[in-house]
Amino acid sequence: MFRFAHPLYLYLLLLIPLFALLYVVVCKRQSRRLKQFGQPDLLNALMPAVSAKRRHLKFSLIMLMLALAVFIMARPQYGTRKEEYTHRGIEAMIAVDVSNSMLCTDVSPSRLDKAKMLVSKLIEQLDDDRMGLVAFAGNALTILPITSDNVSAKMFLEQLSPRTIAVQGTNIGDAIRCAMHSFSDNVAVGKALVLITDAEDHEQGALDAAKQAAKQGIRIFVLSVGTPEGGIIPMQGGGYKKDAQGNVVTTRLNEQVGKEIAAAGDGVYIQVGQSDQAQQLLLAEIDTMQKAEFSAEMFSEYDEQFPAIAIILLIVIAIEVCITEKKNPLLRHIKIFK
Repeated sequence: MFRFAHPLYLYLLLLIPLFALLYVVVCKRQSRRLKQFGQPDLLNALMPAVSAKRRHLKFSLIMLMLALAVFIMARPQYGTRKEEYTHRGIEAMIAVDVSNSMLCTDVSPSRLDKAKMLVSKLIEQLDDDRMGLVAFAGNALTILPITSDNVSAKMFLEQLSPRTIAVQGTNIGDAIRCAMHSFSDNVAVGKALVLITDAEDHEQGALDAAKQAAKQGIRIFVLSVGTPEGGIIPMQGGGYKKDAQGNVVTTRLNEQVGKEIAAAGDGVYIQVGQSDQAQQLLLAEIDTMQKAEFSAEMFSEYDEQFPAIAIILLIVIAIEVCITEKKNPLLRHIKIFK
C-alpha cells in the first residue's frame, strides 16, 4: 500500500503550472521584443551560441526538481514490514475497580488514580508478558483482551473512570469471571489475575469465582487500595456522596474480603500504600510463576521511500547544472539540441 505521510505538502505542486504559465508569458514577451530588432533568421545568425531549447530544458528540470522536493516533504511510504518476535512470560489480566468509592482521597491522589499509577508501572515492568485489562463496578467489562501491545494497555488505562461502567457497585465475582474468559488454553503458561479494589459493598459470589479460577490454574493477587479509616467520596458533579437520609457517606477499605479472595484464589493479598512496595511484592510473586514462549507478529511503520527520490533529485540537479543556456563550443559537433 502506497501513501504519503504528509499529503498536505502535495498542494505545493500547484505552483508548477503557475510557474509554467509565467515562463510561457515571459518567453513570448522576449520573442516579441526580439522581432522588433529584426528577422528571426538574422538574429539567429548574430547569436549562434544562444539556444532556446536549452533554456526550455533547464526550466523543465527546475520544475522537476521542485516536484521531487515536494514529494520528499510529503514523505512517500510503501507497504509495511511484518516482524515476528518471541519472548518468555506469563499471562496477566488486571481488573481495576472503577466504582465511585475509588474516588476517595484517603490514598493520595485518590484510590483510582493510585491504582492507575500502579498498573502503569506494572505494564512497564511486565513488558515480556501478555496482559489484558478489565474494569468493573456493578458489573465487569473487558476493556482490552489479552495482548502483547503494552502501548494500547496504557492508552486504555488512562481512560478508566466511574463513567466506564454504568452500573455502580463492587461485583468482584463478575470481574473474576470476566477475566477468566480472556486467558488462553495454554496450560504451560502461568496465569495471574491482579485484582485492584477497595472491596467495599461487594456482592456475593466472589469467593466461589476465586475458587473456580484457582482450579483452572489462575492465581488471584488482590491489591487493596484505601485505608481502614476511610474517607468521604467526592462526586464528579461536585459535592460528596450521600445516603438516602442525606448523610455524607464514609467509605472504608474492607481488608477481610480482600484476604479471603486472595486465599481462595491461591494468590497473595497486598495492601497498596504510598510507596512502591506493593508493586515490588507483586512482581516478586509473578516472577516465580511458570513462563512460556510467546510468538507475536508486529506490523512496523511504513517503509520510507524519500531516500530514493532524494537520489533522483540529486541526479536532476547535477544534470541541470551541467547544461548551460549557451552552446558549448567544444561540443558543437554533437547535435543534441538542434
